Amino acid sequence: MKYFKHRGVEGLVYARVTVDDNEESGGYKTGEVKQLAPVAKIGKTVEASSNTEYYDNTPMFVTDAEGPDNFEIDATAFDLETEAELTGKTYDPDTGALIDGVREERYFALGYKTKGSDSGYRLVWRNKVKFSPLDKEHNTEDAGTGTTGSTLKCTGIHTTHVFGHGSKDAAGNWVKGTAKGVVVDTRDGLADTTDFFSKVQTPDTLKKKVGS
Repeated sequence: MKYFKHRGVEGLVYARVTVDDNEESGGYKTGEVKQLAPVAKIGKTVEASSNTEYYDNTPMFVTDAEGPDNFEIDATAFDLETEAELTGKTYDPDTGALIDGVREERYFALGYKTKGSDSGYRLVWRNKVKFSPLDKEHNTEDAGTGTTGSTLKCTGIHTTHVFGHGSKDAAGNWVKGTAKGVVVDTRDGLADTTDFFSKVQTPDTLKKKVGS
């Protein structure tokens, strides 16, 4: 058992999800991985609920349900082209303008790494998130040094695509299933993390480190 505290986040990247279905010719595909922005904080909350059923005046069953993941990301300000891409708006390359009109439905994969107090890392890919319009704050200049960036919010959900490595049964066999994402801890030294962020990682693309 290794004990540590979280102390750092970096390397925020993204890629647009171009295909997410269970058709034989489809599957799960993404576009190129791009750098997003320097990040100050990533907060994640999970919508979850449970229901206890009573029989003979005794609580006998608890039914759990897990909903989407809600992310709030504090980052530097984004250029207009990136903002338009993430939020489903239109960017006009001729004028450099973001057209704040009707949004197109777009989903993305989101990657980043978190650092621990022991200098170990956890590498994260969320396989399907949808971004909300950016929250911004603009203040008057004064004698201080205060600045503001952008707050990026997104919702993470399960893929439509069913991966071969969805979960394991009681016997340790892989069972097909959808996924929200994958997390690898470098402290374990088990997964091959070479070029981990050069392409989007899924439950089916993760490989065991040679020699582990």
